[in-house]
Amino acid sequence: MRWTLGFILMLVVAFSAEARGGPIGPFKDDLFAYPKILETSKDGTYVVVEYNRDRDLVKRDRVLRWKAHYRYVDQSVRWSRKVRNYNSVNGKFKYFVVGKPNRGTEFAVIYVHGKGGNRRQGVNDWTFGGNFNRLQNLVDRNNGALYTPDFSGFKDRGAQDIAALIDVARRNSPNARIIVACGSMGGGVCWRLAKNPTYAANIGGLFLLGSHWHDDFLKSPTVKQSTPNIPIYIGHGSSDPVFQPHVQFDFYKKILAKNRNYPIRFVMFETGAHGTPIRMVDWRQELNWMLSLP
Repeated sequence: MRWTLGFILMLVVAFSAEARGGPIGPFKDDLFAYPKILETSKDGTYVVVEYNRDRDLVKRDRVLRWKAHYRYVDQSVRWSRKVRNYNSVNGKFKYFVVGKPNRGTEFAVIYVHGKGGNRRQGVNDWTFGGNFNRLQNLVDRNNGALYTPDFSGFKDRGAQDIAALIDVARRNSPNARIIVACGSMGGGVCWRLAKNPTYAANIGGLFLLGSHWHDDFLKSPTVKQSTPNIPIYIGHGSSDPVFQPHVQFDFYKKILAKNRNYPIRFVMFETGAHGTPIRMVDWRQELNWMLSLP
């Protein structure tokens, strides 16, 4: 009888995980899931999502670009937010951590801000339509952790700093998959981590949000078929005036030309501008995709 009940419980748990689309359960999916899908490539790695400025920016914010409407935000997560310090070869830096990182933590996201940002950007509940608040709630409710650090810059020193923070995250949560998400100029750090075999060995995924390309990555061991590949999500606005969308799209195609089985997704937000991917990325869907990979 005990064996039967245990077996039934296992089936229920497995079915529940499958029904919710992966290890991360729903949270405000009706507000944050991608709106209309305009196009999907045959292999499913390229998706065009409708972006409507009036719907997704103007009507989503109480104060345009500064404060989302209350329904997009759940501030109860603030009780799990802490400020900590980490040491790098370049000095001591502060970071926020959300969640309770420990041996049971299944995944950790490190958010690397872009030019003009700081550690507060990734824990700001109200900007970018409340999307960072959703990320915080997703990690806190699903055995995850979020780290949002200060660091030295977007070149080699910055990569050294984030590599040091990755070491902290690994010590805190030795069983967690560590994912680095880079916004805009922060992509300079992401690519430097990815092309360095020592750093890359500790990374389980990359997000490039309104960011740029790095052709040297195409020559790195990471992209070869004979080495473990870091899953990559690229989100870009089709009207981005900072980093040209067609160049980023060509870079995505170059990766697949090097390795047609590379785990990569490119989501283009039709008519979206530079900050649109940070506002519009469906963190739950994309993290679940990444966490479902070997």
